[in-house]
Amino acid sequence: MVNNNSDFKIVDASALPSFIPVGPANLKEKIYAQVAPDLSRIEEEINRLLDSDIPLISVVGRYITGSGGKRLRPLLMVLAAKLCGYKGEEDVRLAVVFEFVHAATLLHDDVVDHAEFRRSRPAANTLWGNPAVVLVGDFLYSRSIQLAVGYEDVRILQVLLDATTRMSEGEVLQLINSDNLEISESEYLEVITRKTAVLISAACVTGAIFGGGGKGEENALKTYGQSLGIAFQLIDDTLDFTGEAEELGKPVGNDLQEGKATLPLIYALRNAKAAERLRLRQIFTAESIPSEKLREITEIVARSGGIEYTINQAYAHSMRAKEALGIFPESPVKEILLDMADYVTCRRA
Repeated sequence: MVNNNSDFKIVDASALPSFIPVGPANLKEKIYAQVAPDLSRIEEEINRLLDSDIPLISVVGRYITGSGGKRLRPLLMVLAAKLCGYKGEEDVRLAVVFEFVHAATLLHDDVVDHAEFRRSRPAANTLWGNPAVVLVGDFLYSRSIQLAVGYEDVRILQVLLDATTRMSEGEVLQLINSDNLEISESEYLEVITRKTAVLISAACVTGAIFGGGGKGEENALKTYGQSLGIAFQLIDDTLDFTGEAEELGKPVGNDLQEGKATLPLIYALRNAKAAERLRLRQIFTAESIPSEKLREITEIVARSGGIEYTINQAYAHSMRAKEALGIFPESPVKEILLDMADYVTCRRA
């Protein structure tokens, strides 16, 4: 059931032109060049905070955090704090909280999904087993709370606990809707808002609080983070149909194999021809989906407009994220955040 009090939003992308990737071709390189010092600080702090008297914790923790992640969440916290005026070096420890929570969810997700690969490497559960991976995930959650408590700001702790609670609810919602072809677009957006966008939004809000921003800045960055997170996940949805396994670090069609009906498929089931809708249901509900059937699904979804619709929705959420930053004066940090909103809609991995 959808929570009608949720602050996610279905955007109207009908007035948008067919999606054209925004930003220069080297947008990723431009962003990374500007944030390299902050990313270096984040990496150093991650490695330092993963030290433990229990070797398995450090090994598994470093394996999952070192598997090619973008560090989007801690970076956003650091940038949000700077946008609100912070100029010190004490932000990075708090920023790592959001990478640890994210890493914990990845470990738990791989166990639930029986994943074999993550980011082109064997999933941690295939190497150390489900019990060890679940327990290390629990450690990362606990470590995150411990680090957040150290800042002695109840508002920061409340944001973190609210986010992790909603994320857990999102996991349960996704489990309930496994193999559910009747899930609506609004119900699906509720799932991805909770599973993905909530933590990204929390990182931005925490940065605003830590950086000394007022309520207006907190709300603006909350909207920015949530809209960015939804756009990010919607592009992931399309890449599961159109990407390359080498770029994605997991098999193409992985969501379909796991029984997840994402927005491109949901749209196709609503708009494809009757015979094609029946064919989608036949393939999706089969015990397994061979590669030739995955190609057939992709062709039907593309032909029905599901991929284009999802990309346009992602673009609309990206625009909403950028609009939320309008209350802030122009600055190099604001430009980076605007570029990041553009980048999420034209990335390939």
